[in-house]
Amino acid sequence: MLADSFRFQKPTNAKPETVDGPRSAVPVILAGPLAMPFRSLRWWTLSAWLFAIGLAAQQNDIPLQRDIYLDVERNAACRTARIHTGLKPVIQSRADLTGVMGFRPDSARRYYWLTEVLFRRHLLQVRHKGVRLHADLLLDLQLGQDLREDTRFADTTRFHQNTRGFRIAGDLGPRFSFHTAFFENQAIYPQYLWNRTRELGVVPGQGRVKPFNGRAFDFAWAMGGVSWSPRRWLNVQLGQGRHQVGHGYRSMLLSDASPTYPYLELSWLGWKDRLQYSTIHARLNMLKRLPTGESSESLFLWKRATFSHLSLELGRVSVGLFEATIFKSIDSSGVRPFNALYVNPVIGVNTLVNGFDGDHKQVVGLDLRVKLTDKLHVYGQGVTDKPGRSGWQAGFRWFDVLGLDMHLQAEYNSAQPFLYMQRDALTAHTHTQQPLAHPYGANFDEVVVVLDHRIRGKVLLQAKLNLATLRTDGPDSLGGNHGSDLLLPDRASPLPDGPIERRLTYLDLSASYLINQMSNMRFTLGYWMRDLTPAPDHQNTGYLYAAFRMALFNRYYDF
Repeated sequence: MLADSFRFQKPTNAKPETVDGPRSAVPVILAGPLAMPFRSLRWWTLSAWLFAIGLAAQQNDIPLQRDIYLDVERNAACRTARIHTGLKPVIQSRADLTGVMGFRPDSARRYYWLTEVLFRRHLLQVRHKGVRLHADLLLDLQLGQDLREDTRFADTTRFHQNTRGFRIAGDLGPRFSFHTAFFENQAIYPQYLWNRTRELGVVPGQGRVKPFNGRAFDFAWAMGGVSWSPRRWLNVQLGQGRHQVGHGYRSMLLSDASPTYPYLELSWLGWKDRLQYSTIHARLNMLKRLPTGESSESLFLWKRATFSHLSLELGRVSVGLFEATIFKSIDSSGVRPFNALYVNPVIGVNTLVNGFDGDHKQVVGLDLRVKLTDKLHVYGQGVTDKPGRSGWQAGFRWFDVLGLDMHLQAEYNSAQPFLYMQRDALTAHTHTQQPLAHPYGANFDEVVVVLDHRIRGKVLLQAKLNLATLRTDGPDSLGGNHGSDLLLPDRASPLPDGPIERRLTYLDLSASYLINQMSNMRFTLGYWMRDLTPAPDHQNTGYLYAAFRMALFNRYYDF
């Protein structure tokens, strides 16, 4: 009898699934046993109409996670599509959401509220007229073992990640959306990742750490924002997040591999949606304290930044222009006066005014995509921060290989020495001690190959291979700077003794079973192998792990 009270009654005239799960034949105030039917046909008709408007005009970003964007990119690959994916995340109302994870119809019958929530819906849902809200728990419970661990901890250490968090998102009418997420973490990482985290004081791409129990880290971080579209062609966002420019696995311009930052973004569509212009005003920081105040918790050094991207979508060909300005906001005299160029909305003006050798850091570049067929395109990027110094990317992406739900991507990335660096290292193209573009920094060459295969939409298989040549500073070269570490000051040329050339091989294999597409809840078995030659002691890894997670953002540990 108790089970019957929680039985989900699916009406015979139910509508298809929508972005937030099944749309009941009656408006739902709260998903679950407290769902309240409204029996007035007039009320139902009005609510359904308002709901449809809200559904068609959601202004939240699509979560920036690779598995989700596989389908976003596949839909955009159609030669007749005019979807701007050169700057991510993409706003839901500007994308084709057909078949995208989190937006797929699910016709499976689930009779109990518990199974509905576990396999099909958000944990909590509110739908009333033009208001739509949902909330989910976000977990990442991971346990692993480094099969190649050769330190004194090898026989006793079990690596783990213990993440607890939540995400709340909603639409308040057709023009205003919001989302917020918070993550609290404790982790013990394999040796190379532990070394990197200890060196930076932050888990790569995530939060500032507090060590405990010898080898463990405690850290937290958050993201969120509000999005408002007063007109279809104009969007304004205020939030804490990150962005990626380009169509590749990596970005040589701006990547989501760095931690989140506060930002204001304005985005404009024009010329029958062929043009999209976006300007992002951000505040970045370095993990160095301001030399003021009596507390050890003085504010960190910070810097203002603007990122501008102009995208031209012509169907077969997509071209994007990019400009980044990192302003020198603090010097020995204190905080500098506000620079009006920080609010300049026109791409290219900052570079013309500042030049490449001024106090402020300028990075400019180009991204390109050419659609050869509806399933195959080539792409690339070029970047420079002064004449004679550059980086580039070239790659291809093939969707639905051999008619299967299989996708192949391969690319080559290269950066010359000292790219992104600045005489004052605090003004380099970095945020929270990490590169804003490629996680290797500069002075490298890399090949990346990624193969994704999905079976019936539930089993997700992925294989990724990174082969890189890294030209790094030697540990014994006092004051050495060969143009790879962006936290060091820029030099006119490398030192005469030359860098140490290291070969990196990184192989990542994983198999996941998708439990709930709304939160990307999955169970994953995986193995990653890292070889660095020649390498300092304890830098090679063979990490075998099992994880239960809700994956709504990317992690990059392939460095």
